[in-house]
Amino acid sequence: MRAQRVLVGEIGRPHGVRGLVRLHAFTADPRAIGSYGPLTDASGAKSFRITALPDGLGRIEGVADRDAAARLTGTKLYVERDRLPPPADPDEFYLSDLEGLAAVAEDGTAIGTVRAVEDHGAGPFLTIDGRTGEILLPFTKACVPVVDVAGGRITVVPPAEVLVRPEGGEGQGAPA
Repeated sequence: MRAQRVLVGEIGRPHGVRGLVRLHAFTADPRAIGSYGPLTDASGAKSFRITALPDGLGRIEGVADRDAAARLTGTKLYVERDRLPPPADPDEFYLSDLEGLAAVAEDGTAIGTVRAVEDHGAGPFLTIDGRTGEILLPFTKACVPVVDVAGGRITVVPPAEVLVRPEGGEGQGAPA
């Protein structure tokens, strides 16, 4: 099984002429992004050693001019999950830890498996491979009241918008 990689940042536009970049860190401490060791691009083919600087800037080893920095704009930065520190609190977890967990209803009925956790700016949502197809579910306390990473499952309460009613509108419906 391939080690899990976690998105920890993104290289932004160049800053100045000596290869500095805007650095968008998705870590609790933005200045710690470089301390996790080499970071890789989405394919895992390119490796980067980054030093986070004040004011959201970063220095990338081997990048010494604006043109080289510009070619990296938009590069997403990943690190192996096992390189990250453990969550500080028992109730904390990394969103990537949800991938692969069983999704069950409040009564214990299997709904599916969490395939991905994504966030495109409006807040994270779960992609669940369900019995009847893909379910997209907002990752909120109302929709996911229980997260049990150690137990390998989450409890979900899908909002009415993701329930499919039988023709005629009668019956309980089933998760889509």
